[in-house]
Amino acid sequence: MATRSILHADMDAFFAAIEQRDDPRLRGKPVVVGGSSSRGVVAAASYEARVFGIHSAMPSAQARKLCPDAIFVRGRMSVYSRESRRIFAIFQRFTPAVEGISLDEAFLDLTGTEKLFGPPERTAERLRAEVRAETGLAVSAGLAPVKLVAKIASDLAKPDGLLIVRPGEVRAFLEPLPVGRIWGVGPVTRARLERAGIHTIGELARRKDLELHALLGSFGPDAARLARGEDAREVEPYREAKSYSEENTFEHDVADRAELERAIRAHAEAVARRLRHDGLRARGVHLKLKLARSLGGGRFPILTRSCTLARPSDDGAELAAAGRSLLTRAALEEPVRLVGLAAERLEAEGPEQLALIDESAESRERRTRLNHALDAIRARFGPEALERAEGAPERAGLSFQIKRGEDPDDVSE
Repeated sequence: MATRSILHADMDAFFAAIEQRDDPRLRGKPVVVGGSSSRGVVAAASYEARVFGIHSAMPSAQARKLCPDAIFVRGRMSVYSRESRRIFAIFQRFTPAVEGISLDEAFLDLTGTEKLFGPPERTAERLRAEVRAETGLAVSAGLAPVKLVAKIASDLAKPDGLLIVRPGEVRAFLEPLPVGRIWGVGPVTRARLERAGIHTIGELARRKDLELHALLGSFGPDAARLARGEDAREVEPYREAKSYSEENTFEHDVADRAELERAIRAHAEAVARRLRHDGLRARGVHLKLKLARSLGGGRFPILTRSCTLARPSDDGAELAAAGRSLLTRAALEEPVRLVGLAAERLEAEGPEQLALIDESAESRERRTRLNHALDAIRARFGPEALERAEGAPERAGLSFQIKRGEDPDDVSE
């Protein structure tokens, strides 16, 4: 198999860097992007803020304790999304094989681009230079023969660096790194490995598959292969979405069913718009509820419920009805901190198969026409042209997620 050249490009402190670029008063200051309320979450922190131990996904209240002088910025998702599109357009000048992981990072397969741009190392430097020249933002990158190593290399190259791991250097590069660097090895799995005397990637690579299977199940041998640098995963520029979802953390714990249903309805309508935008329908609906009862360490119990729809749907009313039914099934007895709704088991839009007796066919057709009319109004006059009286549920933080089916100009701030 020919040696591949995989680049992982990751913007440095993306949201915070944009705010510092656009507002000179923030440059050199500890900037935190995200909600500043008691339920707020850090979406991004400038490197000046990271010195204090602040990082993404940290509760904003904890960030404020670590750095009382931190400047909190609510965030501008429409600006971040626009900058992300500009950056990805630059990536695609160098290869059509660009796999977006989030708004601010991507894998690029540079294999075979040598005749156009020269050695991949030179291409990586040119890409970084063009991003900076056109956006004023820094991008760190890792270049390696496999995705895992490219990702780790870009992390180690931060801030504003490029780290190259050549094919013959992969094992030596991975050997001393902590085992938590392996994809899929979270805190629980890492603790289990460390109890078994496996602290580094090199130690994991040397263990037998049988032993690792007994320790971690089928993931054990897979993790060992990654530890040996055996990562055959391709860069997938056209990877299909498995689900479309929306969620929010409430400003205060919510026990009122009507308020939960309003959030479910708002999420259902947002998901349905994205489905229609991409010509998809969903066969399943998934409800996520994070309870307000703390388990310690920033952890909370999570309840999930799922159902299969009678027919594939892209209608917000039908998705919301399913969500309300799942809420009833959850039989809540305590307040909720977060609610999320996802449309799953997606399929391309096509002619509907009606039941033998379908008294709702006419009303469904009316809703379909109405949905498309509302979509057209939003497309022409903006996302706020039509909005429910109760408004959208408040979000405690911003997301780096690439939301398929979301109109680039229809992004909540």
